[in-house]
Amino acid sequence: MAEILVLAEHDGETVKKVTTELLTLARVHGEPSVVWTGDGAEGGRDRLAEFGAAKVYVADSPDYADYVVAPKAELLAHLVTVKAPAAVLIAATSEGREIAGRLAVKTGSGVLTDVIGLAADDAGGLVGEQSIFGGAITVQSRVRTGTPIIAVRPNAVTPVPAAGPAEIEPVQVEIPASAKTARLTGKVVAERGERPELTEASIVVSGGRGLGSGEHFALIEQLADSLGAAVGASRAATDAGWYPHQFQVGQTGKTVSPQLYMAIGISGAIQHRAGMQTSKTIMVVNKDPEAPIFELADFGVVGDLFKVVPQLIEEIGKRAEG
Repeated sequence: MAEILVLAEHDGETVKKVTTELLTLARVHGEPSVVWTGDGAEGGRDRLAEFGAAKVYVADSPDYADYVVAPKAELLAHLVTVKAPAAVLIAATSEGREIAGRLAVKTGSGVLTDVIGLAADDAGGLVGEQSIFGGAITVQSRVRTGTPIIAVRPNAVTPVPAAGPAEIEPVQVEIPASAKTARLTGKVVAERGERPELTEASIVVSGGRGLGSGEHFALIEQLADSLGAAVGASRAATDAGWYPHQFQVGQTGKTVSPQLYMAIGISGAIQHRAGMQTSKTIMVVNKDPEAPIFELADFGVVGDLFKVVPQLIEEIGKRAEG
């Protein structure tokens, strides 16, 4: 099978969920080989093997941690030249999209962004499925020149384990001075609470304009904590300053695809729907029976969230105690 390169997303210790999604997708169309930058590859190897990685190309030079984006594009360009893979899969994060664009220019290849699925055409090439206009239209796109560079939307694919050898192979690439013009001068580690990370949570509880104020997000947090869930927010709520922007779910925020998504006081503008519509089960609480969010709902409650949510929390508490 043809080799497919997967750029690993990790924090130096933990392999991020999106990497397991990329490996799952790559396995369908070829033999997945992970590209790991920086240290920690030995610690992440078992997780990569669990999801079918055949090889792990490790480039542990400090350059990948000290400089912004460009060194990773140089590394991938080198591997594309040497290994001639069938495709390169990258997470469609803010950094990933820039790496994909730089890599496409360096290799003279076409690039697809925000891909939610892949299929093989009659000639054996890859066709990317993309959701555009806030999820209103789905299109199929194909790279016609060079090695397909494909940026896949996080949470678009359900990770499925399949054991692989994950053989580590060191890689050394001389990073040119032109790739070292933007240097990282400092890092701030975000404080992490006891709640799961938004994009990796199996349950997400999101609040919107219907809450009326930021102080009422305490109700959303209480419901989330009772379920062991992450907290999200609509764009209207974050723009109003009711909740931090890093928790925004939507086209211009984060894309989530949990087992359960609870939309509390969210009308369901297309911008928000684009970020959560692939959730496995969607539950809605809204006093407006005509709210667009009900079109996506598996379960819906038409009612005052300030009456419904406390009852939900109370009932969950009873079941937890029982």
